[in-house]
Amino acid sequence: MATLMPHVRKGKKRAPDPEVDLDEEANKRENNVKLLRVLGEQDASVKLLEDLVFGAEDDLVERLEHEADDMRGNLLDEEDSSDDETVNESRLQVPAAKKAVWEDDDDEVEEEVDMAHRFRKDFTKGSAESRMTKQKLQQRLKEQFQKSMGGAPSWAEKEVKKKKKKKEEEEEDEDDEDNFMRKTGNFVGTSESLPKGIIRIKKCLNANNDRPADDRLTTVQFHPSAQVVMTAGLDHSISLFQVDGKTNPKIQSIHLEKFPVNKACFSANGEQVIATGMRNKLFYIYDMMEGKIIPVPAVRGLTEQRVKEFEVSPEGDFILFTGSSGYLHLMTMKTKEVIRSMKVSGNVCGTAFSADGSKIFSKSEEGELFIWDVRSSKCLSRFPDEGCVGGTSIALSPDGQYLACGSQSGVVNVYSQQACLREAEPKPLKAVMNLLTAATALRFNPSSEILAIASRADDEANRLVHLPSLTVFSNFPVFRRKTIYRSQCLDFSPNGGFYSVANNKGAALLFRLLHYKDF
Repeated sequence: MATLMPHVRKGKKRAPDPEVDLDEEANKRENNVKLLRVLGEQDASVKLLEDLVFGAEDDLVERLEHEADDMRGNLLDEEDSSDDETVNESRLQVPAAKKAVWEDDDDEVEEEVDMAHRFRKDFTKGSAESRMTKQKLQQRLKEQFQKSMGGAPSWAEKEVKKKKKKKEEEEEDEDDEDNFMRKTGNFVGTSESLPKGIIRIKKCLNANNDRPADDRLTTVQFHPSAQVVMTAGLDHSISLFQVDGKTNPKIQSIHLEKFPVNKACFSANGEQVIATGMRNKLFYIYDMMEGKIIPVPAVRGLTEQRVKEFEVSPEGDFILFTGSSGYLHLMTMKTKEVIRSMKVSGNVCGTAFSADGSKIFSKSEEGELFIWDVRSSKCLSRFPDEGCVGGTSIALSPDGQYLACGSQSGVVNVYSQQACLREAEPKPLKAVMNLLTAATALRFNPSSEILAIASRADDEANRLVHLPSLTVFSNFPVFRRKTIYRSQCLDFSPNGGFYSVANNKGAALLFRLLHYKDF
């Protein structure tokens, strides 16, 4: 007993040593708890990625909600609970909108992950890959997912292709818009052949938005060499606008007193505008270079009571007036006198010069076609427009390949020009039957790849025909509400980049044809 008592007292004297061991052990336990919490969070992050890749989203959301509640309760006991809670809530927050399974907002952060962890060993390809970036790990997850599915799922492939195509189109459109106005001039762009089926087209601000007409427009025409468009109509005015597709500022407007304009047309050199009225034989020539409006009250040799319809020859030497009772009058611009006249059976519904100006094609309301030699006024050919019971319009393609004829029934027959000159009764290459009312307006684009057809008798009656295949583009016009209304006149810009429609509401609608790179 005597020997033990001192030993006990001696033990009590060494009490501070066990107290130091208890503190160290407490610190170790606290560190272990924090380490386990961190590891748990890392495991949860990996499990989150795996669940997003392999599914089970509903279970995942429910589990995250419970884990978030438990973690918030534990963190309240710690000293820096407010800061840690904010961090963990942001870490555990589930985005409201679903994203692509292998896309993440933190992809750009080059953070490395320890691949020695038991959840990640299966994604390594060797001991050298002890650490891996998140981006690379995500790619491995994607590859394993695709392998387990037997390849990329169809929905993922479609989504990737859709995004890639949309991005390419947006970049191409931006390049088109940036480079579009750099080239001008009276030449055809070097675009590849126009594909059929779907036409890439964009609605722009109206060409005459800076000054809409107060009445029905009768004319819209692009200048032959400048980025300018002209409009004219029943409000007695002729206006010029600069075309940029965005603001289209007005350049000038002229008012012709008591003269509702039936038709206006640029001269071949683009320096003058010829305008005819509705009720008399007076017409005007507006000289844009000198700013003069020149009235032409009478033309020597012209016995008509009024002149409304006319065509300007490609070289600008002649104007062909459509008279009454089937007469056509050829006036020379130099002396302003009629040098010869021609006559068709019935009444004339439309005329057109050939691309070289050597021939005149005319159509009667009775459905007959006549081809004339300009120099001799001789009729070279005469034949019926197949199936036509009432002629309404005519147009020739700039490349000399096609002839288009419109009728009261809405059918537009497309012929070969050469066949019309060789054969007694040529057959149409195609009868376009997409209009249900009279085909009153026809226009070829400069490359002769598109034929625009329209009817002023019905709203939205406007179609674009792909000529190489003789099929109609299926996506025009496709609008949620009425946009075009009743088409009065159609025109394409010199290189096909723009298409404009003058309507009965006083608007010159403007469309950008994205296939063509130049104005």
